[in-house]
Amino acid sequence: MNKKTWDLYAPIYKRAMKADQKIYDFMYARIPEQIRDRDVLEIATGPGLLAKHVAPAAKTMLATDYSDGMIAEAKKGECPENLRFEVADAMSLPYDDSSFDVVLIANALHIVPDPEKVLSEIDRVLHPDGLLIAPNFVEHKGTFISRVWSGILQIAGVRFEHQWSAQEYLDFLNNQGWEVCFSKEMAARIALMYVECKRKPE
Repeated sequence: MNKKTWDLYAPIYKRAMKADQKIYDFMYARIPEQIRDRDVLEIATGPGLLAKHVAPAAKTMLATDYSDGMIAEAKKGECPENLRFEVADAMSLPYDDSSFDVVLIANALHIVPDPEKVLSEIDRVLHPDGLLIAPNFVEHKGTFISRVWSGILQIAGVRFEHQWSAQEYLDFLNNQGWEVCFSKEMAARIALMYVECKRKPE
């Protein structure tokens, strides 16, 4: 999915996600406890829904997206004082090594052509003992509803570069050097695998 498509999709993104409110409610409750008083980077923030809900718990939060349209939407409305938004490319993050205590990337690794590169950049900017929170859609063909919704999204221009099963996604993270310390699969139009990881000990 190219940048122009995301820019066009930005104004309706919030409405499109309302049907999956229960998975967002889970993340709104859990993530603040994991990021409390820590410096947080969010990648692929979209219109900033998750960031605006969880940022008050953080010390600081920087929420990024490579779509100018998404960032423009994110900057609308009320925003916690410790949260700022900016455009950034997940495969070439403009931040120093070990800059963040937590990196959050939700529902994005399956749509980027090179998720390995994204994880490499996350590894670089994350403190050595930092936390990666990487919930991601899985089981795209698991149910009739997920197959229909996946088809609708692809017609709209959302291309799934990777259609992992829940276990395949966990294995992918493990193979990239991440140790999963918490995971929870959640039912939605397309199932969500919520994952928290740390680097594997060397």
